[in-house]
Amino acid sequence: MKLITPTNEHLLEMTHWFADQAELLDWSGTVLDYPLSLSSFAAELNITLFSSFILVGESDEVLSFGQYYLRNHKCHLARLIVNPKHRGKGLVAKLIELLSIEGCSELNVKETSLFVLEHNKSAIKAYKKYGFTLATYPEELQDDHCLYMIKS
Repeated sequence: MKLITPTNEHLLEMTHWFADQAELLDWSGTVLDYPLSLSSFAAELNITLFSSFILVGESDEVLSFGQYYLRNHKCHLARLIVNPKHRGKGLVAKLIELLSIEGCSELNVKETSLFVLEHNKSAIKAYKKYGFTLATYPEELQDDHCLYMIKS
């Protein structure tokens, strides 16, 4: 498995990973129109602003997607998602591992952080399993249902 820069074809495939508006909102944290169009999806992801990657398998199948950027002196992971066809196989751990290594090195930081909605119990469980702990965010959060997690 390896991280690569996403193409429009990858992003188009990702637009089909969401079953409805609620799933999309849980993932993006912002209101996007469902069903997604490639242009609105690509614009919302800010591919040119955030370091964005697709995790591909040996046959170049798209397994997952994630982004990172510098936030509060940490490599902040964002928009993590696993292809629905490959969920439950531990791919989020590999995605987090590779993004963290790449991001911490590029950003010259030692800690990783992320946000997760408090009702997303499966994601919280996965992040805790990978070593993230709940932390107090240093600023007021816009969403009261959003949790902040860090990994040292």
